[in-house]
Amino acid sequence: MPVGPGNMTWLVTPGVASARFRTAFGSGAHVVLLDLEDSVPAEAKADARDAVLGFAGAHAGRAGGQLLGVRINAVHSAEGLRDIVAMADLSLWPDLVVVPKVESGRDIAAVVRAVRRAGSATKVWALIESPQGVLALPGIMRTQGLAGVLFGAADYAAAAGCRLTSRAMWYPRSQLVTAAAGAGLPAVDSPYFFLDDPDGLRRDALEAVELGFTGKVAVHPRQLNTIAQAFTPSPHEVAEARAVLAAAERADGAITTAGGAMVGPPLIEAARTVTRRARPSHNVTTSLTPKAS
Repeated sequence: MPVGPGNMTWLVTPGVASARFRTAFGSGAHVVLLDLEDSVPAEAKADARDAVLGFAGAHAGRAGGQLLGVRINAVHSAEGLRDIVAMADLSLWPDLVVVPKVESGRDIAAVVRAVRRAGSATKVWALIESPQGVLALPGIMRTQGLAGVLFGAADYAAAAGCRLTSRAMWYPRSQLVTAAAGAGLPAVDSPYFFLDDPDGLRRDALEAVELGFTGKVAVHPRQLNTIAQAFTPSPHEVAEARAVLAAAERADGAITTAGGAMVGPPLIEAARTVTRRARPSHNVTTSLTPKAS
């Protein structure tokens, strides 16, 4: 999944809240992520699994420009194994599966094998949410079949014994983005959990853009517009980027200037990234992926 508008906004919805699935799917989020893990109590896991996978099957083949994902339980848990077994029986898999609590490439490899056995094109993403996961990033990023990574700030803060603040999260977020960039993979930032603080959400989203994240998770639909605005370049940024690209084209490979600044290969690539991010979101196309017969 390339850097661009197609993975800027993610909306996570609890698997026990089946009445919200349709609303989430119509929210305009680029990725709708139905959760079977932390938001689902132990006694409700089976019912949530049935509801989530049933919704996925009912929405197979719909062309609406959105990706439908499922966050399963940790693969080293009994519920995680049940999730994988249940998906193995599906004729249609979700567009992506998010694997939580990843601390080793083995966690991803197990799900990738299940996807391939099913003949599905489902993408497998890793959720990094512990100090052990951050330290293991080099090995995780080398795992065949990994499509992208997400950061889980709340679990990380709990495991590290630190506060859930911007400054406390700078190091793990930077490590995640650096490792993802080195592997050529997208990285999506953790949700901002304070629903009544839109200014804080905007600051947090803009910081994610500065760090190099390609998107951010929302925990409520009303957060989506703020996230999308933060990740969408302003008209001024787009104009500057186009000026850089035009100057580079005129220079035909030579070092030149645009707007009083030197223009070389790094700035040209940065300008291309800005123009890619500025493309309208209707370029995103996908649906659920059918299992090969």
